Amino acid sequence: MRDDDSVIEGRNVVLEAFRSGRTIDRLFVQDGLNDGPVRTIVREAKKQKVMIDFVSRERLDEMSKTGHHQGVIAYTAAYSYASIDDMFALAESRGEDPFLILLDEVEDPHNIGAIIRTAEVAGAHGVILPQRRSPGLTATVAKASAGALNFLPVAKVTNLNHTIEDLKKRGMWFVCADMSGTPMYDLNLTGPIGLVIGNEGSGVSTLVEKNCDMVASIPMKGQIDSLNASVACGVLTYEVVRQRMLKAK
Repeated sequence: MRDDDSVIEGRNVVLEAFRSGRTIDRLFVQDGLNDGPVRTIVREAKKQKVMIDFVSRERLDEMSKTGHHQGVIAYTAAYSYASIDDMFALAESRGEDPFLILLDEVEDPHNIGAIIRTAEVAGAHGVILPQRRSPGLTATVAKASAGALNFLPVAKVTNLNHTIEDLKKRGMWFVCADMSGTPMYDLNLTGPIGLVIGNEGSGVSTLVEKNCDMVASIPMKGQIDSLNASVACGVLTYEVVRQRMLKAK
């Protein structure tokens, strides 16, 4: 669910948002529209590498808050996105091995904001979101992060698996969270590491899990066998912190 203030609609409003440099997460265009203003908006979106979805008029009518979308609706971000290079630069400036948190289709903006907050407090160097099945940096995410977005780089990538493969070439190891994995206390989570947290309902996707070097489980002592995504991320994040602190002694 998007925040009302992150949805903009109407040709002039959307085009002005692109031209003003406002960060756009996603553009929805009515399928079949191809007049001059729409072509200009689509061209701007492609130039800025914004994901474009061509959808039916009925779908846009359902999404519209005003009823005057004129065939285009855009989702905007409350904050600008950083790059993965920014995250490596932050780690280098601190003299630390990179520690990144990657979200595999985590969809609840409150969870995303809470994870960003935890990541910043724990000293992680960045959070990576996928383009699809993620709300992006909405106002709700920003509020839930409690100001952490002012200090922690957050990047958005087209393909999480390709990003993991690229980061492995830069010396990183990856661990994902799954109850079928090895207890987190039995894994070596030191060094350059990426922690992958999966979708609230289905967990980490099969392809992403296969691409990870380790699968970590959190000990469960109660009758319920799962944790909220942001809570699970917090537990695993601080196990990484604990192991790093022990290694540094």
